[in-house]
Amino acid sequence: MANESQIVEAGKISRWLTENGFEHEFLGPDHLGVEMIKVPPEFLIPISTALYAYGFNYLQCQGGYDQGPGEQLVSFYHLIKVSDNADRPEEVRVKVFLPRENPVVPSVYWIWKTADWQERESYDMYGIVYEGHPNLKRILMPEDWVGWPLRKDYISPEFYELQDAY
Repeated sequence: MANESQIVEAGKISRWLTENGFEHEFLGPDHLGVEMIKVPPEFLIPISTALYAYGFNYLQCQGGYDQGPGEQLVSFYHLIKVSDNADRPEEVRVKVFLPRENPVVPSVYWIWKTADWQERESYDMYGIVYEGHPNLKRILMPEDWVGWPLRKDYISPEFYELQDAY
């Protein structure tokens, strides 16, 4: 069989965004068939607002991950259209790729309130700063913890003294 490169046709949501002038990159479907799109940090709020208006009223999950030492960090958002009598709601994953030196992205808290603790966890574990978040502080680690424990280049301290433990 010849080695043919396959052309992946943009998904429904990507086509809608393109038709409405929103800059993004179609990444194809994930392992479950959910459409994934890549969004530049500066376009996250306009695209998120448009997706909310398009019916994506539920932020099921926001999180982060590290692509590896020296590589980019990613803030991702799994959005769902929740409606009455929907046996298979529409879903989309939005990904924002960020430099590890200064990973800053706007907070989507003002669009989906469920982003509150999820963005705080991504900040706490990866050091991704969510501009405009109303209470961006550590949620899992002590306030004085140094570093971002889920980054792949993180070096765990040999000892951490708990203050006022007794």
